Amino acid sequence: MTQTSIETHVEVDTAAGRVRGAWRGEPGAPGASAAFLGIPFAEPPVGDLRFAAPVPTAPWEGVRDALEFGATAQRGDPGVTLIPEPSVPGESTLNVNVFTPSPAPAADGPGLPVLVWIHGGGYFAGSPASPWYDGRAFNRDGVVTVTISYRLGFDGFGWIADAPMNRGVLDWLLALEWVRDNVAAFGGDPGRVTIAGQSAGGGAVLTLLGMPRAQGLFHGVYAISGATADVAADRAERIGRRLAELGGVEPTRAGLSTLDPDRIVELQQEATRPESGDPADSLTTLLDEGLSFGPTLDGDLIARPTRESIAAGVGADVPLVLGATDDEFAMAFTAAKRKLRFIPSSLLLRRMGLPATRRRAWLAANRAVKRRGTAAVLGRYVTDRMFRTSVPMFVRLRGSAPTWVYRFAWRSPAFDAAVHCLDVPFFFDCLDAANVEPLAGPTPPQALADEVHAGAVAFVTSGDPGWSRSTDAAPLARVYDTPTRVEADGYASVRPLLVE
Repeated sequence: MTQTSIETHVEVDTAAGRVRGAWRGEPGAPGASAAFLGIPFAEPPVGDLRFAAPVPTAPWEGVRDALEFGATAQRGDPGVTLIPEPSVPGESTLNVNVFTPSPAPAADGPGLPVLVWIHGGGYFAGSPASPWYDGRAFNRDGVVTVTISYRLGFDGFGWIADAPMNRGVLDWLLALEWVRDNVAAFGGDPGRVTIAGQSAGGGAVLTLLGMPRAQGLFHGVYAISGATADVAADRAERIGRRLAELGGVEPTRAGLSTLDPDRIVELQQEATRPESGDPADSLTTLLDEGLSFGPTLDGDLIARPTRESIAAGVGADVPLVLGATDDEFAMAFTAAKRKLRFIPSSLLLRRMGLPATRRRAWLAANRAVKRRGTAAVLGRYVTDRMFRTSVPMFVRLRGSAPTWVYRFAWRSPAFDAAVHCLDVPFFFDCLDAANVEPLAGPTPPQALADEVHAGAVAFVTSGDPGWSRSTDAAPLARVYDTPTRVEADGYASVRPLLVE
């Protein structure tokens, strides 16, 4: 594979054909990097390929422009993320974006370490075209960065009688195979690939860590606010049949293909809505059963829950960093703060199904949160159930496998809490990017971004983020705050919720 530089453009040969990207900065100057956007790794999932396993993209003749983001699986603005994640129209939604400081095969040695980013959005939203996911800062520090797309919602994860399950997961796998086969042409080392993601993306990389078929496609995992979906097969089928019924079609590829994508999005919202219509029931279902769409226990690709695979030793040779923010979903209860202040938090926790003994123990372990009021307690409880309990759980399940833990505890002045998505611009070291201020306030601490990003670079480069490993016996955690510190048990406050 060869590379040619033409003025501000740069061309690289991939296995399917030649692509043209663009330099950002003067080639060869400090901090310069090249971006290759919207490179297809699969054929457009439309027509006969809709609801099918992804098919590798066919070769093309000549040079293909990779100067603009490709089409996204997300349509419109679902309004569910604090990260700017634009939707791009078009059919070729399965593509990758490559950011590299050295767009050519390494002349000496195996090449640069590679970070592959999987975006979040609850498995039904999100976009790899976010300005926050630009690999510029990682490129500056010698890391090739790749962001990938995948099918979302029902198209990616819904049950269909005669279609393969986990189509979105198959998209991840094919994208990682593309990285394995092509990243060397962009200056990367296919033998040093770290997969990372936040929220659903964090759940995605944990799912891949526990998936036998994915082993060998990556060599490190960095899970930010990740929680695995592991949707039960019978639940997935129930939702799939309900969606088809609401759409007036058979639950088959032929039947569902008569519905356009916008209609599918409408129906997936209706099919997953509790019959009671009570928001409290929606929250309880979410906490007890998880997300409606996401990686599903299909008995084949994902044969058992991720926690069982991890406990059985799958991925034990792969270094893992994982953690969460302190108050992922605290803002969900902010609007009701005044109403909730007169309701005892223990009463609401009981309604949410937390047994008395564990309720008392958890409240005792979260006295500081309780002093901030019932809304803060509910926000922390939902955060713990959805994200934070999984951190010490995975440490326990992995035993002696190389595992590092962090907490992001810096409280944004915009929310007075360390909320969901807040740590992403710190990870990418892009505090000056668009729309960071509404989430992090006008002057987020650059020194903290330096620390978070440096730890990520160290992990991607060497397999060690620079602090002590965490084990069940010594559950150390790096706490990202001002100042940053190390705690002997950074997740002690969630332990009353852990089921032995």
